[in-house]
Amino acid sequence: MIANEDLKSRALGLLARFYGYRSFRPGQYDIIESVCSGRDALVLMPTGGGKSICYQMPALLAERGCAVVVSPLIALMQDQTQALVANGIPAAAIHSNQPESYNRQILNAAFAGRLKMLYISPERLLAEIENWSRLDISLFAIDEAHCISQWGHDFRPDYTGLARLKELRPGVPVIALTATADRLTRDDIARQLGLHQPFTYISSFDRPNISLRAYNNPGARDRVRFIAALARKYPTDSGVAYCLSRSGVDSLHKSLLAAGVRSVRYHAGMDAAARSESMKAFLDGTAQVVCATIAFGMGIDKSNIRWVVHNNLPSNIESYYQEIGRAGRDGLPAEAVLFHSVADIIARRNFAQESGRQAINMEKLERMRAYAEARVCRRRILLSYFSESTDCDCGNCDVCLEPPERFDATVATQKAISAVARTGWTNIGVFTLVNILRGADRADIRAAGYDRIKTFGAGRDMSVREWNDYIQQMIQLGVFEIAYDDGNHLRVTDFGMKILRGEAHLTLSRYSAAAANEKKKPEPARTAVDETAARGLFEHLKTVRAAIAKREGRPPYIIFSDSSLLDMAIRRPNDEFEFLSVSGVGEYKARRYGPEFLRAIAAFHQ
Repeated sequence: MIANEDLKSRALGLLARFYGYRSFRPGQYDIIESVCSGRDALVLMPTGGGKSICYQMPALLAERGCAVVVSPLIALMQDQTQALVANGIPAAAIHSNQPESYNRQILNAAFAGRLKMLYISPERLLAEIENWSRLDISLFAIDEAHCISQWGHDFRPDYTGLARLKELRPGVPVIALTATADRLTRDDIARQLGLHQPFTYISSFDRPNISLRAYNNPGARDRVRFIAALARKYPTDSGVAYCLSRSGVDSLHKSLLAAGVRSVRYHAGMDAAARSESMKAFLDGTAQVVCATIAFGMGIDKSNIRWVVHNNLPSNIESYYQEIGRAGRDGLPAEAVLFHSVADIIARRNFAQESGRQAINMEKLERMRAYAEARVCRRRILLSYFSESTDCDCGNCDVCLEPPERFDATVATQKAISAVARTGWTNIGVFTLVNILRGADRADIRAAGYDRIKTFGAGRDMSVREWNDYIQQMIQLGVFEIAYDDGNHLRVTDFGMKILRGEAHLTLSRYSAAAANEKKKPEPARTAVDETAARGLFEHLKTVRAAIAKREGRPPYIIFSDSSLLDMAIRRPNDEFEFLSVSGVGEYKARRYGPEFLRAIAAFHQ
């Protein structure tokens, strides 16, 4: 436990010294303060939202001890520890890609108090922790914590044993972090880990810098043309193209190479050396595009990924949200494009039916399909899925930029909510709700007594297809949520109650059979990066960064992120003091890289 005296001033000092930032993002310090006081915490922040600071800072503030960080992938551990060491912070990882003699050296360094952070996989931690009596542990950080929940999109059995951490070290605070968890998964994470009255922080899931688009099966040739056009549009940046299958990855990779795009591929069918080579080429910028299955990318902190394309429909919104979040982590404009087809739906349904959680996976796939075919603001759909309500459209998705015909659907929505209320709030799904509103003469409706409620038949003026479409939009916009843990029944949200009371209104897209099947030709969005006077210097600084990265054998983003280079180009610092004012420049990097960048800036002026 850390004394609260001058905690914030110490934390701000360390933030500037090691990370080069002068203030915390919203919520970060509250989480840090809570963990430093010895309290457990559950943190939900979007990819690129600053989760790592929330456990790294308490580790640095601790007067003694080492933070143990549980991470699911070796690539993630390597990425995180490399970034920490580059900032002058003593950190290391134990994993199977290193000789055991080296892993033992790392563990001995931790025992001796020479490390502030130790990264490790869950299975290895559980196998060894009982022999770690000599290790003073300041906190446990469980990264990608949704992996512990069977309701989550990436359940991993290895994570379920982590509840033992509270038994073995009851006095050590545990902080669980994830970017993707709906309400049900959040509650399950806290229960599975045995968190005691955790401080819970749920950040906004909004990533307004990412434009969102979806296209219904434009064909293989148009997809390749589209991705090649994105690569040409961002010649010094990177992109990810996700595919459903290994064969899809191989095919797209070959097509992009034929189109002159510097592409690599990444999937589980490749041997470890080939995957490592592809990862290195992508991280250091030798390759511009990586074609991959979902085996690629978790936790990769490459800041200049400008676009993510899904060549096929993902299995659920959590996976999709996490994958598009790899674009624009530097806060600069980025693009997320989804291609989908009937064949994708069939393949995904087969996967879901063969899974151990058939019902929930089928329902989550249906929500993903509805997103792909949506005619309401896509960002509102994503936010409402994670229980975050908003009453205005984003203006940065294809639906907002080319809106369909809209109408005031407040009265229709009130009828739907009232029908749910009069059945007792908890017992019906979409199918039953439509039958009540339509006044359907069905035995199950009569047996439940729903034919006697006031709203029975209140929606006879609309067809079954219209009601299905409008209720789907209501779910997408956060009027209802689906209780996956209770028969997929509808629950009315706080936003829905406001509409029922007349305190809010709802606009929906008017149903038309043609709109559901309409195909739009994919075209890359207009150039997203600002064309300012600083653009030339920004591009020049990228070449300086690339040269340093090649010399040191590090990925360029580990040296400085694109957002730091852009701030450098705008500020044009003249000396080390001014260089330290650049966002993302800490003392260690200022000493190490400052002179070279300052010379480059001065030479560019001349």
